[in-house]
Amino acid sequence: MKLNTLVKTNVKKKIRPGRGIGSGKGKTGGRGIKGQKSRSGVAIKAFEGGQTPLYRRLPKRGFKSLAFKNTAIINLSHLQKFHDNKKIDLSVPIDLKLLQEKKIINKKYLKLKILGEGDFKSKVSLTANFASKQAQVKIEKAGGTLNILKKKQAQVKIKKASENLEILKK
Repeated sequence: MKLNTLVKTNVKKKIRPGRGIGSGKGKTGGRGIKGQKSRSGVAIKAFEGGQTPLYRRLPKRGFKSLAFKNTAIINLSHLQKFHDNKKIDLSVPIDLKLLQEKKIINKKYLKLKILGEGDFKSKVSLTANFASKQAQVKIEKAGGTLNILKKKQAQVKIKKASENLEILKK
C-alpha cells in the first residue's frame, strides 16, 4: 500500500447554490424570496432581528482622551541596566535631551517622568519633569540628586519643540 494509491472515501461533494432545482439549493440558492438579505453584497451588521443590539444594551463607558501624550516614562531599573550595558554614563547629568540623543527615548516626547521600579545603586544627577516618591527616595538613598523642572521651564521647552515640529512640517 502506497500513499499515492489510496482512494479517498470520506469526501463529501461541495454544495453549489443556484445550480438547478435538482441540487436542492437551486433557484433562490437558500436565500428565500425577495428582501434585502436575498440580494448580493448586503450585510445587516449588528442587526439582531428586532432585539436591541448588544452595543445598545451595554452602558457607555469611558472615553478616548484627545490630549497629546507627550510624557516619556522610564524606570530606575532601566537606567541602571543601560548603565551596566555602558549605553549611558551616570556620572554625567541625565535629562530628557541626553536620553533622546542616546536613542533610549523617542524624540516625540517633551516631558520625562522617573518611576522607582527595581534596584538602583549608582550615584546620579537626574533632571525630569515628574518623579514618583519611590524614585525620589531611591535616588537620594544612592547618594544622587533629582532636579524637578517647574512648569514654566517645561512650557518653554514645549514651545521650542512645537516650533521645531512646525518647521519640520514645512
